[in-house]
Amino acid sequence: MNVGAVLKGCVAGKTLSRRGAIALSSAQGEELARLLAAASDLRDRHKGKTITFSPKLFIPLTNLCRDFCGYCTFRKAPDEPDANTMTLDEVLQVAHQGKRLGCTEVLFSLGDKPEAIYPEMRQFLDQLGLRRTLDYLYNACKLVLEETGLLPHSNPGLMGKKDLERLKAVNISLGLMLENVSERLMLPSGPHFDAPDKKPSLRLKTIEEAGKLGIPFTTGILIGIGENWEERIDSLLAIRELHERYGHIQEVIIQNFRAKAEIPMRDHPEPSVDEMLKTIALARLILGGDMNIQAPPNLAPESYPLYLHAGINDWGGVSPLTPDYINPEAPWPALMILSQKTAEAGFRLKPRLAVYPEFVHQGGKFIPASLFPYVERLCGEDGLLKNDFLRRLVTFQRPEGLKVQELQG
Repeated sequence: MNVGAVLKGCVAGKTLSRRGAIALSSAQGEELARLLAAASDLRDRHKGKTITFSPKLFIPLTNLCRDFCGYCTFRKAPDEPDANTMTLDEVLQVAHQGKRLGCTEVLFSLGDKPEAIYPEMRQFLDQLGLRRTLDYLYNACKLVLEETGLLPHSNPGLMGKKDLERLKAVNISLGLMLENVSERLMLPSGPHFDAPDKKPSLRLKTIEEAGKLGIPFTTGILIGIGENWEERIDSLLAIRELHERYGHIQEVIIQNFRAKAEIPMRDHPEPSVDEMLKTIALARLILGGDMNIQAPPNLAPESYPLYLHAGINDWGGVSPLTPDYINPEAPWPALMILSQKTAEAGFRLKPRLAVYPEFVHQGGKFIPASLFPYVERLCGEDGLLKNDFLRRLVTFQRPEGLKVQELQG
């Protein structure tokens, strides 16, 4: 299939097929430039020249986890020095500090079902009269919401229908990275071999259940962990299919693998800049102009402005206070620098909530009535963050980040 013909069809509004996407994945040189231009043009026609980000707090509720992924430094066992489960007082302390700095999102990240393999976690939960880590997450979200008015967004791993229903009441949105649909990555020596919660069918089921419940949902793919182009494309197509059925995918993250000295995949090559650009462009053409597509700027500090020319319209969560606990070696860019780099590329940077404007404007279809007062306090008529919160962020930006332990001290 001819790359030029495929791109011409995309520009004309045709839905990109699997066969067409695979053809585009071979683009190099001038063809790659045309692919990026087509994706960027599609973004401009639907999103204009506004690039958004969410001023957030990163709360690592617990880094205990039953999965052993080959690329992860976040997960810990109870006997490791950095193992930690935050108390609710600690959570609330960070939330109050972040509120003073203008943050509006509280991103809860945590290991998947640590109580299934660690008696230490079961004992911690027992002392609180709880059975599961997801129950503790619910309590933390409810406390933050009611005590600070900040909007929780949780990424707790696999969730069943009842979990999703309960968490929807105290989360403005939820998330689960699909990562990849390839079962091959779960084979021995693969990155997901000892990670039962990374089974693609289970992750797709969680995303589908969220769609049935009308939950604004974040997902995405992780590139560079051993997958091939067809597997990347199949993963994006699976996301598209679920969104076409339920309309609930609010953003898709294209995240690049980072090699770290302490992980089993320490010697695995990282994806190139061209791979990231091509994947972003394919995501834009596969998912369409209306989808919010995000790539984290802290994971490519030298090259992230190039992502703007491949079709993204969002930088994700950027914190003036807390680091990226998943990638602690990669600090967030300072807000003023991020704004400057965005402007130099011809765009304007604007803060958003942990739920996108199009979901805010659909009212009760996606947002419970009980959460609307919290949303209305924070957002303007355009569904983005009110200007007074942006002024506070600019004044108090702390780009170096602080560790939770330092905040508690």
